[in-house]
Amino acid sequence: MTRFYYDTHVHTDESSACGRIPGRQAVRLYKAAGYDGIVITDHYTRKYFRHCAGRTWEEKLDSFLAGYREARREGEKIGLQVFLGAEIALDNPYNDYLLFGITEEFLREYPKLFRLEIKDLYELAEGHGFLVYQAHPFRPGFSPADPAFLHGVEVFNGNPRHDSHNRPAYHFAKKHGLLMLSGSDFHQKADVARGGIATTRRIKTPEELLRVLRDEDFELVTTAGRPLSTARVFTDFLDLLRSRRTRRLKR
Repeated sequence: MTRFYYDTHVHTDESSACGRIPGRQAVRLYKAAGYDGIVITDHYTRKYFRHCAGRTWEEKLDSFLAGYREARREGEKIGLQVFLGAEIALDNPYNDYLLFGITEEFLREYPKLFRLEIKDLYELAEGHGFLVYQAHPFRPGFSPADPAFLHGVEVFNGNPRHDSHNRPAYHFAKKHGLLMLSGSDFHQKADVARGGIATTRRIKTPEELLRVLRDEDFELVTTAGRPLSTARVFTDFLDLLRSRRTRRLKR
């Protein structure tokens, strides 16, 4: 059965201070890796908008959207779907959240979302039909949010420079009946195709992306690049622990 691959956590050099790859190049890398689409989730933070180019909110928003727009244009040329998302940082406590299903028009109508608390962001999402997932909730420096104000959790974060403690993220999502997601957290070449979803449904529109995410009609993709159903995330961790224990015994 044909499977289509999509990465749900991708940053660009144009719009994320920690990004090292321009949006156009990111699209080419994912096309070469066999993916069918990506979600651009550049960092939407108080600090970014304070220092980015532009004086008005419209000008600053154009700076934020630059990476997505470059990626989308390249995607249209070479046949890779590119969707708009964001990784928004909220205070009290400081946490990152992935947004799916947002539009440029929404970002214009509701400026400075970083001022919100998670409850307010969730209510806004409910009213406008987008989804809120907490990114890497157990990475050092972060903490799990109130599950009542989350649609889902990134239970697998493939970034190789961080220990995102994916296992407790999976347990947290499972305990509270939240949607689960995997993403590469792509910033540089080494990060390409380290996460995402594999689905039998070709996704061409933001609405289709939201339906697939809500239905969980996909398998998670791990660092190794092989599909992994959400039910098997925990068993893979157990297998890893068993293999390490076996190696110690052999010594």
